[in-house]
Amino acid sequence: MSHQVPPGALSGVRVLDLTQVMAGAYCSMLLADMGADVIKIERPGGGDDTRRMSRGPDVEHSPAFNAMNRNKRGIAVDLKDPRGAEVVRRLARDADVLVENFRPGLLDRFGLGQEELRAANPALVYCSISGFGATGPYAGRGGYDLIAQAMSGLMSMTGEPGRPPAKVGVPICDLNAGVFGAYGVLSAYIHRLRTGEGQFVDTSLLEAGIAYTVWETAMFFSLGDVARPMGSAHRLSAPYEALPTADGFIAIGAANDRNWERLCSALGMERLLRDPRFATNPARMEYRFELAGELAATLRRRTTAEWLEVLHAAGVPSGPLYDIEQVYADPHVQARDMLVETVHPRMGTVRHIGAPVKLSGTPSTIRRPAPLLGQHSREVLAEAGMPAAEIDELLAAGVLVTTPPDDDHARPAPGAGSSPLDPTEVPA
Repeated sequence: MSHQVPPGALSGVRVLDLTQVMAGAYCSMLLADMGADVIKIERPGGGDDTRRMSRGPDVEHSPAFNAMNRNKRGIAVDLKDPRGAEVVRRLARDADVLVENFRPGLLDRFGLGQEELRAANPALVYCSISGFGATGPYAGRGGYDLIAQAMSGLMSMTGEPGRPPAKVGVPICDLNAGVFGAYGVLSAYIHRLRTGEGQFVDTSLLEAGIAYTVWETAMFFSLGDVARPMGSAHRLSAPYEALPTADGFIAIGAANDRNWERLCSALGMERLLRDPRFATNPARMEYRFELAGELAATLRRRTTAEWLEVLHAAGVPSGPLYDIEQVYADPHVQARDMLVETVHPRMGTVRHIGAPVKLSGTPSTIRRPAPLLGQHSREVLAEAGMPAAEIDELLAAGVLVTTPPDDDHARPAPGAGSSPLDPTEVPA
């Protein structure tokens, strides 16, 4: 008997996805994972720039694109052609949500700005994710994760003391902007359910980065402290960092006095409990370099695995430092369904990160891989009530493109499908 998957929490919600690269695409992917019907709208002649961000052999279906666009259906429409822009307006009249991450004001040129679309569909939740937001003196600038990390203060407090500024190892502002975008969309959608009114949701990479400096900002406002790099150490607790072992590193979070006592006992270093330099957390913070040296001298005598067995038995929060390969070999990660698979029509089996939020009644699911360019153009427009003859006419003119899963040679007509914007105008 086949297993029936319950509908997702957002089943029945229609989302138009006018995004490229990461921030906006991640926002709509989160909604898709929860069951929303997300329609990815790309330009003919290339599609989302992320399709070609690959070091692998397939230059049209990169791992990056597949990662950010799972669970979506895809259409390809030339927005520079008035007929193409009208196709999107037609879809927007019946949509619940629209997500875009173009530079503010750009979609207004095509009659696809939030005011025009919401005038035709007052219930529409229109989400804009940009580098700096829709207002303010920097609104017109293009923005990328690197710039947002630099201007949010994140780079000034990341890395090792005395070393050049470092960015976080993942595009944290891109990803957080996507999370905040989804948060804003869901908040606005709940309001719509109560009132019938949609609204404009505006967030940015810069604000996503600033929002994550919550403790550092509080310390500055309260004490005037300006956060600086501390490596893996904590700003308010010690010991709380990665320390060397005989064969690598171990992360230890003895963030309070109880765990500090357990750590000293587990390591056979009870003498540290009698050392006034380490008697309280403020004292341990003041002498944290000396404390790290004491702990490292003992930890280097055994392997990470050996110490983890000891520390876990003592109830001390601790863990190994994994690279990506090691993450997915961990039995707990596997047990939590954080590695899932789909079957792509060109690439075969594709592995994905599982959903990080587990809902008991309406679970998130990874139902389909990222679409081929325009894979569902005909299907989506037919569902919207467009006659087959009109769809054929738009396809013949190159305003629409479709790539069936079994057609390796489907391409737009020569010269058709110009980009709706210069790629440098994409903010994320």
